Amino acid sequence: MFHVKLPGQDAIARRADERVATYRVKLPKKMVEHPFRQVAKRVTIALSLLVAAALIVYADHDGYNDSSDGSVDLLDAFYYATVSLSTTGYGDITPVSDGARLTNIFVITPMRVLFLIILVGTTLEVLTERTREEWRLTRWRSTLRDHTVVVGFGTKGRSAIQTVCATGLRRDQVIVVDASSKVIDAAVADGYAGVTGDATRSDVLKRAEVHKARKIIIATQRDDTAVLVTLTARQLNRGAKIVAAVREEENAPLLKQSGADAVITSASAAGRLLGLSVLSPAAGMVLEDLIHQGSGLDIIERPVIKAEVGKTPRQIEDLVVSVIRGHRVLGYDDSAVGTLELTDRLITIVRASPAIQVTPDDRRLPPGMKPI
Repeated sequence: MFHVKLPGQDAIARRADERVATYRVKLPKKMVEHPFRQVAKRVTIALSLLVAAALIVYADHDGYNDSSDGSVDLLDAFYYATVSLSTTGYGDITPVSDGARLTNIFVITPMRVLFLIILVGTTLEVLTERTREEWRLTRWRSTLRDHTVVVGFGTKGRSAIQTVCATGLRRDQVIVVDASSKVIDAAVADGYAGVTGDATRSDVLKRAEVHKARKIIIATQRDDTAVLVTLTARQLNRGAKIVAAVREEENAPLLKQSGADAVITSASAAGRLLGLSVLSPAAGMVLEDLIHQGSGLDIIERPVIKAEVGKTPRQIEDLVVSVIRGHRVLGYDDSAVGTLELTDRLITIVRASPAIQVTPDDRRLPPGMKPI
């Protein structure tokens, strides 16, 4: 059979393969053993069976007849074992004694069956791996609802999702989208599902089921990329909460116009924390503790309970920072708050781990730093 290749056909094929790999979804899975080790182990078992069968035949070589010269040496024994286990069976070497025939019935035949099971099993496993993966993807897509999509798994994206997961979000409810396959492999190793591809393309975001997501975190390295991703994500999902990060503060209004509900300026936020830490290292440590979810003090949003209705923010047990009433965020001492209503929501400071009494006041200041 001849294959005709046209000019540029290899390049076209490579680009097609790259497109398939670019948009591939990877689900986290527990790898018990490396595939190469599995194949090597099965090949070793198959070769061991071959050697064992050859030695068994050679040990009883007087019970076999070779049609060419009448005797069976070690090479003939390996030849007979090979054609027997592979079910080729040319018939040039045959068992003639009762002992040799019984050995073929009770030893060589079971070894032949086991040999075929190993080879066929390896082949079937390779052939069905893709089918099983497609079945997992189909089942995963059908059950995925109200998940969180993280675009960009660098320092910002990783820290953001760690903070969200610290509040109780399951890892199987997180999908990471990134253009780097190595980054996606790292995300999958951490237990998240991953999609490799350019998040500015709608087909890539659709593979991440953005249209069914509840929250979208955009933590790209470039501000222009963040704008395009925000526009595309908002077009696909009108009701999701989109939070984006930008480097330059002047780009924040553009992100909000593109559909982001909240925009964090990473450079300005880091600068403010640096300035606060210079003025008061202890205050900087407190603020850092507040934004680090899951340990020490946490700042959270919660609804007002019935027992708190009619009280002022100062009268409830939790330390209230702000009150959310409708679309307004009011300070705890704002006269417009008055008393709390059942429809209000509170921004409070709580202790994440009551059993571990660690507060910022108990921690030592950095060496050389003194309270101001």
